[in-house]
Amino acid sequence: HNTLEMQLYLRIATELHLKRLVVGGFEKVYELGRIFRNEGISTKHNPEFTSIEVYQAYADYHDMMALTEAIITTAAKEVLGTLKIPYQGQTIDLTPPWRRVTMHDAVAEVTGIDFRQLGDLTAAKQAAQKVGVKDLDACDTIGRVLNEVFEQTVEPTLIQPTFVLDYPVEISPLAKAHRSQPGLVERFELFIVGREHANSFSELTDPLDQRQRLEEQARRKAAGDLEAHGVDEDFLTALEYGMPPTGGLGIGIDRLVMLLTDSPSIRDVIAFPLLRPEGTTGQL
Repeated sequence: HNTLEMQLYLRIATELHLKRLVVGGFEKVYELGRIFRNEGISTKHNPEFTSIEVYQAYADYHDMMALTEAIITTAAKEVLGTLKIPYQGQTIDLTPPWRRVTMHDAVAEVTGIDFRQLGDLTAAKQAAQKVGVKDLDACDTIGRVLNEVFEQTVEPTLIQPTFVLDYPVEISPLAKAHRSQPGLVERFELFIVGREHANSFSELTDPLDQRQRLEEQARRKAAGDLEAHGVDEDFLTALEYGMPPTGGLGIGIDRLVMLLTDSPSIRDVIAFPLLRPEGTTGQL
């Protein structure tokens, strides 16, 4: 802002501010709005997009699964009048309940690899390479290898609505530790037609655990990890005052509109998508 002589930034998520409202006593909050991320461009990615984020006190990721089903099925019924919808030559059946599968089990089903049985990072990378997974150099834990295998081999197969549960803690710095599975967190992502449509956690409410995870993210960011978080001291201070058990959910609105309108590209559902400047070569 010129008037206040402040340097400001475009937001990449509404998460931390909405959680601070939960700390302040608002037990159910949401925001529908624009997000900006300096990421790649493809038929399913746009650097500027619309999301809705929801936070509910005294809920967890199981409650958020039920809410996700309710939001999307209600939208489909209102817009299309049916839960069996066409998408690029396929019929997608949105009738709940949707399939639920853990990340470990999904990877084992597709690749035959059970990462729970692998004892060290070298063995995990070797197993991943045998099934054709690439770009493992930056994976410094078994959990990161597992996630890379999932993204490269499993995601494209998830055509019908599927909740993938229980992610490695290393890739989920804001999610609560799993109540019964060490090394995992209570998180799900919803996949339809081979792409992510929603992301949810049982939110991490322990300020000491949260500080350790954010500091680890800051170290990764300093080492060159473009997707790592920094340390948000205001958010940590809010957690120290006390945050109730909370379920959080984010849904990509543009991808949902793509699904409901049978659109192959995210640029088809954004009024003014980012395009290459006129006169330059190449295509986006």
